[in-house]
Amino acid sequence: MVAQKNVDEYIEAFAEDIQLRLKQMRQAIKKAAPAAEEIISYQMPAYTYHGSLVYFAAFKNHIGFYATPTGHAAFKKELSAYKEGKGSVQFPHDKPLPLGLISRIVKYRMKENLEREKAKMK
Repeated sequence: MVAQKNVDEYIEAFAEDIQLRLKQMRQAIKKAAPAAEEIISYQMPAYTYHGSLVYFAAFKNHIGFYATPTGHAAFKKELSAYKEGKGSVQFPHDKPLPLGLISRIVKYRMKENLEREKAKMK
């Protein structure tokens, strides 16, 4: 895959059914974190707000979601229904995306980043 310049290009590089899932993921993240900056990092869509928030990427059988470093641990019980790796979770293409859960994780990461930023200022 050729390196993409922005998230629109990233999404457009996939088949229509995957594009729909990627757009749903993107919309859930942007709705939960409207002030976040959308970038391409590590060749995947990434969102930052006072530091890294989340990343996502499409694969053959799933969408990988990365809420590093702590977003996965805080939602371990809810994420246990999905295959997980170190710092990642896989949302299979044959099941609906858990958009509410994704939104809660993004909001959690935003709050965490803001608290860390405030602590630095003290």
